[in-house]
Amino acid sequence: MPDYRRYRVPGGCYFFTVVLLRRCGNRLLTERIDLLRHAVRHVRAARPFTIDAWVVLPDHLHAIWTLPEGDDDFPTRWRLIKTLFVRGLPPTEKLTPVRKRKGERGIWQRRFWEHVIRDDADFAAHMDYVHFNPVKHGLVATPAEWPHSTFRACVERGLYPLSWIGGNQDLVAGEPGE
Repeated sequence: MPDYRRYRVPGGCYFFTVVLLRRCGNRLLTERIDLLRHAVRHVRAARPFTIDAWVVLPDHLHAIWTLPEGDDDFPTRWRLIKTLFVRGLPPTEKLTPVRKRKGERGIWQRRFWEHVIRDDADFAAHMDYVHFNPVKHGLVATPAEWPHSTFRACVERGLYPLSWIGGNQDLVAGEPGE
């Protein structure tokens, strides 16, 4: 059995990609965005973290979080978010015998991808990647058009002009989680 080890930095800033199990044509995350928001709010109330950037697409999401000083427990936060989201869905998915035995619903991919943000340039590149992602996937023509993103909040904070249409998305190596 593989031994998955995560690089954890207490109080660190992380980029994440979290994906639904069945991606093709799946629009569950945007169709049930209120349920996802509720799960995130609930987890943040119990286990605080700062959301630096977030984009929710139909079948996956990207986020940048900063954890509180001394805290490196992002796996529990993701487990709780995924669990709360799934609990709000009716049980209509087909389950494999393994998922039935493990009590899994078969909504999310079991794992997620994370990357520790190393410096300001890395942070900026991942912020751009998050906000450009709906354009990359052909969902909108500009980041400002996508409703399920922190892009407009970042515009209000002066981090982007409203007319920003991308530029440095190639800096994120390996197309994480795509």
